[in-house]
Amino acid sequence: MRGLTFGLILTAALSSSCANASCRSDRSDYDFIVVGGGTAGLAVATRLSQKLPNDCILVIEAGPDGREEQRIYVPGLRGTTLGGQLDWALPTVPQDAASNRTITHNRGKVLGGSSALNLLVWNRATIKEFDAWEELGSPGWNWKNMYSNMLKVENFQRAKGEAQYGREGIGYGGPVNAALIENPPIHLRNGILALENRGFRENLQSLNGNNIGTMYQPAANRLSNHTRSYSVDYLPRAGPNLVILFNSTVRTVNLDDNNSKTTGVLLIGGREIRAKKEVIISAGSLLSPKILELSGIGQKDILSKAGIKQRVDLPGVGENLQDHLRIQATYELKQDILGLDILKYNATRAAIELDLWRRNLTSLYQYAGSAYGFTKWDTVLGKSQDNLLRLANQSTDMSNIIDRKKLQFLTDAKSVPDLQLVFSDGYIGTRGYPKNGTAGYGKQYATIIAGVMHPFARGSVHINGSDVATNPIIDPKFLSTPYDLEALKQAAQYLRKISQTPPYPDVYVKEFDPGNVVLTDAQWEKYVRDNVYTFYHPLGSCAMLPKKDGGVVDPSLRVYGVENLRIVDASVIPIIISGNIQTAVYGIAERAATIIVEKYRS
Repeated sequence: MRGLTFGLILTAALSSSCANASCRSDRSDYDFIVVGGGTAGLAVATRLSQKLPNDCILVIEAGPDGREEQRIYVPGLRGTTLGGQLDWALPTVPQDAASNRTITHNRGKVLGGSSALNLLVWNRATIKEFDAWEELGSPGWNWKNMYSNMLKVENFQRAKGEAQYGREGIGYGGPVNAALIENPPIHLRNGILALENRGFRENLQSLNGNNIGTMYQPAANRLSNHTRSYSVDYLPRAGPNLVILFNSTVRTVNLDDNNSKTTGVLLIGGREIRAKKEVIISAGSLLSPKILELSGIGQKDILSKAGIKQRVDLPGVGENLQDHLRIQATYELKQDILGLDILKYNATRAAIELDLWRRNLTSLYQYAGSAYGFTKWDTVLGKSQDNLLRLANQSTDMSNIIDRKKLQFLTDAKSVPDLQLVFSDGYIGTRGYPKNGTAGYGKQYATIIAGVMHPFARGSVHINGSDVATNPIIDPKFLSTPYDLEALKQAAQYLRKISQTPPYPDVYVKEFDPGNVVLTDAQWEKYVRDNVYTFYHPLGSCAMLPKKDGGVVDPSLRVYGVENLRIVDASVIPIIISGNIQTAVYGIAERAATIIVEKYRS
């Protein structure tokens, strides 16, 4: 079937020999153990396999393979896996400032991790944001080094349709394919034009470290057959020394008697696997801290409360959690405009479109991207931004280096965006597509999404007892600072202004969410509190910072106080960056692999 040309399946069937022994999934020891076969895990494991061919590398993935799951590889089915068996679906605690709602963080529990479940967005943060990592205390982690590593990942493909791109900021020959959507629908095209009419400049090279402007951006898909391209596309480049253990969950990282060095991992069920060289945790921002804490690495009070003896004192574990704040508005499309929502309620049309997709013909199911805008607050608010900046100063903890850097992004860095705008096809609201029998059912929608790029809220994620099956306690503290609340209110109101800017009104009948009944400041505040949501970009919970500043890993991604234990995933990002974080996570994995190989290559 189309879409399944992902290369050889790397499973327990692998039996080719390494220099020292056969690399099979039933071994009791490996040179490297990678915990998590997700975005970063498969990338770093593959590069180690390539560059250290005499070493055995084990990837432990808690979920199944998933490469034959069409809900993953068909772009038009993206999002249909959320909340299902391939999703960890980790809930937050009720958010006091967000109408006491519990907000689910969708994270991939399948080979490929969140790169298998995400919405395929492929963009990049700015030069100053990556340079900030070095400025915060991690030498070598800057734009120059991250940029070169992010380009290693990418194989950019040029579309033949209307949406085109420039020549800078893109890579060729990497494992993950990226391309712009072909012939974007009119509600996306009109969104781009509306932003230009509001003073945005066109930016067709937004992946080069300057993302301010409006643009079509690539999606992680291959043009040849319109399928998702994600981290499993690294695997055909791996050698026979890479083994994947599916449907297996790590309970703890094992330490030696001195609590100073990792010796391997313990799986649920009691199987112990030794690591002769290193354990690399790539479980993501919400689960990597959990593994550390279950292993006795973290804050004493958190561990004691869970009945776990502290083995390594590391107060930063699980702290510094950050995420983009999201708000959205939806618009009912005119009847003569075709959108993706028809696939939700018209089974006959959906079958026709899927058949077209399978025959590699033009289909709604090949849709794989959106139109974007990035801007500073002055473009949105003019002089009215002064009040927002006052609230930003009020929200800043001047004793915290992360807060101080965010304030600098807002006030001094003219090239660092404060707001991201996304034009999307289909209903993407917190209420879900209207149910059958309601007035909104059987209609099609367009959504405009706004994301606040540098909210001041810093939350936490910690274990909830010693049972590995129990979800962690996730508290992102959405809207907990005066700046965050006002910023999202202003963003929500700006969405309405965009929708009223020509030529966007040509595509819709009426505003569905929040609706024209929302007019006053109090009503906007209620809408924001009732509808704020995650942008699915949690990071920072095992931050790469100096230990005195709450760091968990050093610039080589080694966990402080534990030899041969590293973390390679979004949790090490010390400060939230603009845009979607997928390309940054790949870049971290590429750079991590280089650092590790330099240590062990003979």
